[in-house]
Amino acid sequence: MLLASSGQMAALRPPRLLLLPPRPAALPLRRRPSMGASSARRRGGAGRVCVPRCTGATTPPQTSAVQVPARRKCSPLLDSALLPGGSELAVHEWKAVPDIWRTAAEKYADRVALRDPYHDPPSELTYKQLEQQILDFSHGLRVVGGAPDEKIALFADNSCRWLVADQGIMATGAINVVRGTKSSDEELFQIYSHSESIALVVDSPQFFNRLAESFISRINARFIVLLWGDKSSLNSKAVMDIPVYDYNDITELGRENRNALCYSSELSKQGQQGVFEAIGPEDVATLIYTSGTGGTPKGVMLTHRNLLHQINNLWEIVPAVPGDRFLSMLPPWHAYERSTEYFIFTHGIQQVYTTVKHLKADLQHHQPHYIISVPLVYETLYSSIQRQISTSSPARKTVALALIKISLLFMEAKKIYEGTVLSNSPVKPSFIFYMFNYLRARIVAALLWPLHNLAKMLVYKKIHSSIGISKAGISGGGSLPMHVDKFFEAIGIKVQNGYGLTETSPVVAARRPFCNVLGTVGHPIKHTEIKIVDIETGEVLPDGSKGIVKIKGLPVMKGYYKNPSATNKALDLEGWFNTGDIGWIAPHHATGPSRKCGGMLVLEGRAKDTIVLTTGENVEPAELEEAASRSSLIDQIMVIGQDRRRLGAIIVPNNDEVVAAAKRKYSFDGNNGLAKDTVMSLLYAELKTWMAGCSFQIGPVLVVDEPFTIDNGLMTPTMKIRRDKVAAKYQSEIEALYK
Repeated sequence: MLLASSGQMAALRPPRLLLLPPRPAALPLRRRPSMGASSARRRGGAGRVCVPRCTGATTPPQTSAVQVPARRKCSPLLDSALLPGGSELAVHEWKAVPDIWRTAAEKYADRVALRDPYHDPPSELTYKQLEQQILDFSHGLRVVGGAPDEKIALFADNSCRWLVADQGIMATGAINVVRGTKSSDEELFQIYSHSESIALVVDSPQFFNRLAESFISRINARFIVLLWGDKSSLNSKAVMDIPVYDYNDITELGRENRNALCYSSELSKQGQQGVFEAIGPEDVATLIYTSGTGGTPKGVMLTHRNLLHQINNLWEIVPAVPGDRFLSMLPPWHAYERSTEYFIFTHGIQQVYTTVKHLKADLQHHQPHYIISVPLVYETLYSSIQRQISTSSPARKTVALALIKISLLFMEAKKIYEGTVLSNSPVKPSFIFYMFNYLRARIVAALLWPLHNLAKMLVYKKIHSSIGISKAGISGGGSLPMHVDKFFEAIGIKVQNGYGLTETSPVVAARRPFCNVLGTVGHPIKHTEIKIVDIETGEVLPDGSKGIVKIKGLPVMKGYYKNPSATNKALDLEGWFNTGDIGWIAPHHATGPSRKCGGMLVLEGRAKDTIVLTTGENVEPAELEEAASRSSLIDQIMVIGQDRRRLGAIIVPNNDEVVAAAKRKYSFDGNNGLAKDTVMSLLYAELKTWMAGCSFQIGPVLVVDEPFTIDNGLMTPTMKIRRDKVAAKYQSEIEALYK
């Protein structure tokens, strides 16, 4: 294994800056013989004298060896001085994603951009420091052999160095291929191989060593970069002759290379500026392999224009101002977290990295203005609050639950006179009927308002102080259960639900702060069109009619990498992307209880998740699962029944709550295990209670002890149940269940 170090490079420096002849082509993709760091350094270089943002260099470096490749790319604003005409031609218009860092550094230079307290070492970076590290990392990659339009795999979890690596790769004109450490070794190998990646950036020595035999030994890599930890902890047998650099190696190589170019007048006299080309908006920025709830992952090609569309248009959803605090905990390779991160940094916010383990404490400690997360996080917060209420004294519990019910009724009354009652009926309501309901809602709200305010002081104030989120929680990446949505609205914590897919960069619609209509995912964002078409005929349906959601506009992907058949299936000739989601658009009404809902998108599940019973009935399982999940006895549920006469369910029970319920109902002493019949009786009673209003009911139930998790492959990395995997795992049990 080749462990490059800056000390080795310093010892082998030539006496002055050299310009080596250009190579005819990019570096070959192969295992390299062992070499010192200085020779690895000579494989790349930069092409123009003055690199922008050379802050911190006070004296010219003594030496450096720079090799000019046949072709190089750079971010046109971030690295403007590398282009013909230099920084004089720089226009503050973003053409590539890394351009945002120059603007942010100039606006918010000494403001703290991010805090990462749970990595070693803990990190805190200002906007100026963050920009410099991105530049250093990008130049370091050029030095060790990164080239434009090549793929570099970035397999790591959420951290400040992930962001630097992500943007550093993009700034070289290379395409990053991203994934997290929770994916299986085989899935990572398939992604690396399919994407034709030429190098690998990994999270930590522990993750590297996990991959050592099953992954690293099978790939071709030009170099490997370690983001965190010590290279001495790596399994040296796994890489043999592949050069390995740690984060500091790469940034130091890049910094020295930038300084050398800044202080060299020789290159400028020889007119070497032109070796760099500007990254263009239509260039592919990243490959994101869809996690999917079924099927083989596909590599989504997102361009710089796709991602810049998100950066330029999300402010109307999240009107962030300098100094706002955000908590970050989602996988950063996921399009939702990634695009919103890019966007919020352009407004001078402060991001604090956290984890699931530390989320509760960090919410209380940092009191974030915003949190951007998936529905599961809000469900977890909801369950935690409910658990705290249920374990309080009987008097406190009774008062709290009563006040919450009053607040829920108050919010329902408000919706009527504010015009936010969701309806799919295109028929204009009777004016007399509406005025009657309007006046009644006003009276009810007036009567409940004092008690709602009392609830704010006695109950909700404590909840707010424990979780922060003073401005809004932004939910995306899945369906937000209605009962969770209503609860947070009632207690005064705004949760804005949004919608999008990896293939759409991802956000295409979201609820606005000033019109947060529950049950919808809001209006489309700018430069995005949405239409609903008939599942069978493909004809465009009128507002209020349910069908397949199709999307067109700037956020839609370039296509699936090396998969034209899948691309042609998803994108039609006019550029409309078939989401595979079922939904409808709220009809427009000038007056009435739904007057503010017109044009909003409402989702009702996935077309491919639809269960078709042998009776010919089509069932959307999401609605049933959402209803059943409200039970404290049910941790997870997946509705089944394809090609059966009736629906069934696979349930992972909440064992603690089941035992507590058994003690209350059956005087269970807890000394012996619960009988299966008792558990089933309790679960059926819960299903009957919570699904009373549903169109379909659950028949046979399979109770399993093993939860659906990312680690066992039964959930996607974005925490959605893999229906096909769960069904395959319990195939024999399901067959027996229906017999």
